[in-house]
Amino acid sequence: MGHLDRLRGVFRAALSLPDGADVDELEYRAIPQWDSLAHMALVAAIEDEFDIMLETDEIIDMSSFAQAARLLEKHGAGAAF
Repeated sequence: MGHLDRLRGVFRAALSLPDGADVDELEYRAIPQWDSLAHMALVAAIEDEFDIMLETDEIIDMSSFAQAARLLEKHGAGAAF
């Protein structure tokens, strides 16, 4: 499974979305499930899944699925999987 598929799974699980829900265009606060509390749970789940530590500014700036995918690339997680 590629890193983007894994990231999609993390988003679905952390935001309590159904399997197969399209998250590629998802943005922070675009759905009720992705509020500030869920954002922190999502960050923790991403860090656990990919064994990375995000910086505070990255956590604040992670406002979409696409941004999360870019953060994985920055941290080398995309290349490693």
